[in-house]
Amino acid sequence: MNLFLTGTDTDVGKTYVAELLVRALRRTGLDTAPMKPLCCGNRDDALALYAACDGAVPLEVINPVWYKTPASPYAAAKVENRPVNMALLRQNFQQVRHRSVIVEGVGGWMVPITKDYYVADLAAEFELPVAVVVRNRLGAINHALLTVRDIKHRGIPFAGIILNSTESEQDPAALTNCALLEVLLGEPVLFEIKPGQTELEIGIA
Repeated sequence: MNLFLTGTDTDVGKTYVAELLVRALRRTGLDTAPMKPLCCGNRDDALALYAACDGAVPLEVINPVWYKTPASPYAAAKVENRPVNMALLRQNFQQVRHRSVIVEGVGGWMVPITKDYYVADLAAEFELPVAVVVRNRLGAINHALLTVRDIKHRGIPFAGIILNSTESEQDPAALTNCALLEVLLGEPVLFEIKPGQTELEIGIA
């Protein structure tokens, strides 16, 4: 399995989902490599992915570009007066692309990496199927459909929705989002992750 994980927003649980996927795939015997090409703010996401693969991939390969400023890469690069090293980012991806790979984007689908280059462009360049991580809450349907529509409009393979539930007490929207998304998209949700879930089961043919 190879995926590019994007989100409908920041803080929807992309890293948590990526960790679950990496661990599950590695349990099946795949040499799965995680990658978080860009981090902005702390580096906790990259460190979590490093732990998920049990250190099988060096941290600097997992996360080649790190800004300490908690903003979009484009804004962080300006604040720190350090342009995004796109060559290094691409070079590191080439190191892992021959493996099973889970790439986690930064923020949402249209977060700017440079003035004219967005997370969407990075996903298109990497040529991986895109899965959209959606936080299961009120407003999820709108954000999910807008993101999926743009993915398909760009001709990028859409792998599906991963619905991430973070609240133990769910409102009516959270309780119905999964079924509604499946009806509206005409395909099943890839995974519906429950609060506190620590493992995914993935069948590899």
